Amino acid sequence: MAQDHDHDPQHGHEHLHGHEHLHDHPDHAHGSTLTPVEARVRALESLLLEKGYVQADALDALVEHYETRVGPHDGARVVARAWTDPAYRERLLADATPAIAELGIGGRGGEHMVVVENTPDTHNLVVCTLCSCYPWPVLGLPPVWYKAPPYRARAVIDPRGVLAEFGLTLPDTTRITVWDSTAETRFMVLPRRPDGTESLSEAGLAALVTRDSMIGTGLPLAPEAGR
Repeated sequence: MAQDHDHDPQHGHEHLHGHEHLHDHPDHAHGSTLTPVEARVRALESLLLEKGYVQADALDALVEHYETRVGPHDGARVVARAWTDPAYRERLLADATPAIAELGIGGRGGEHMVVVENTPDTHNLVVCTLCSCYPWPVLGLPPVWYKAPPYRARAVIDPRGVLAEFGLTLPDTTRITVWDSTAETRFMVLPRRPDGTESLSEAGLAALVTRDSMIGTGLPLAPEAGR
């Protein structure tokens, strides 16, 4: 499901008052403090291990798989290929799942992928309003803020204000389209290629692609930053 948001001078930071700010949900807990969700996960993990329902080494292997082998670097490969190969870009936008599989990327959570392209006039933002459906095979582990209620609720109500909290201020003329991921369909943003990258290799371009740029809460890095 997609929702378009045209510029409205009355539609901005007014929604921030009385709401939790997204920077209250960092990607990593500071010190020994756990969020309520992290505490529940820790308790569930301990219970499963204690009852013998899962093996510690199997659990460690699963976590290691998503932390090191699967991650935003895979999605970055997809984006870089689309930037350099027009035919691949067309296949990706027409039917993302098999196009992504061409690069050896796929699996649970990536069976029904849709890639939406940013343009000079349109910026795309991905959210899951019902829970936290996320394209794990291309983006790896979801950030904490993606699963947090403030982001899930406000990304649809006030996308321009949410983007501003991430440090992304778009021109008033830019249309923002919000895509609501579900268990059946998961979205990934194809960001615009940064200027001044004509001489970069595909690998060099992939280094500029950030996780947030593929969710829509950020943009790719400038060429100098990616070196």
